[in-house]
Amino acid sequence: MYLLGIDTCGPSGSVALGRLAAGAVEVLTQKELAGRTYSAALVSAAQEVLTGKGIGLGEIGCIVVVSGPGSFTGVRVGLSAAKGLAEGAGIPVIAVSRLEVLAAKARVPSAALDAHRHEVFLRIGEPDTETPGVRELLAGTKDLACTVAPAAIAVCDDAAGELLRSAWPAAQLHRVPPPTAADALAIAAPAAGARNFADVALLDGHYLRRSDAEIFGNTVARS
Repeated sequence: MYLLGIDTCGPSGSVALGRLAAGAVEVLTQKELAGRTYSAALVSAAQEVLTGKGIGLGEIGCIVVVSGPGSFTGVRVGLSAAKGLAEGAGIPVIAVSRLEVLAAKARVPSAALDAHRHEVFLRIGEPDTETPGVRELLAGTKDLACTVAPAAIAVCDDAAGELLRSAWPAAQLHRVPPPTAADALAIAAPAAGARNFADVALLDGHYLRRSDAEIFGNTVARS
């Protein structure tokens, strides 16, 4: 099965093509996308990735899209492209969290991404508790002070690292490069193999934060 990966959630993005075999993904190619060019470059980049390997869109067995958290515009552009390609060619979709991809890349259960405004998008994995689970949330300094720090946490940017060092000095930070579409393909391999696909009609962004329009619109309305 060929998989097409899309990640436009961060300052830069990527499109990747992989092949699923025996439960693992072999990455065939990946194309980087400069920030702020997603809406103009994403679809053409996907076409370039496919034609470069002589593969037609109809041969893709699944589209893997990173659904956030991250830039509102980036998340929406990626999801819109994934939905458009999926609906037009009848291709199923799998959505994955960028925090999950980052944590898996660093091989630790927890991860954090810069959310600006002195906040982080935070994933707390609890694999060794009596009730293992995962939480993903938007956290500022006060939230971090009220949260038990994980032993290890993945980061890929300076801002998240600095905030976590201040709030959780005992936590071990695992710095890795930012997650990519190719990394997302690896995360999606089990779901793709099990054909556990998303309902495209209900697929939405994993934002963790309300948009500025919602936040400031409510403020204006109250005033």
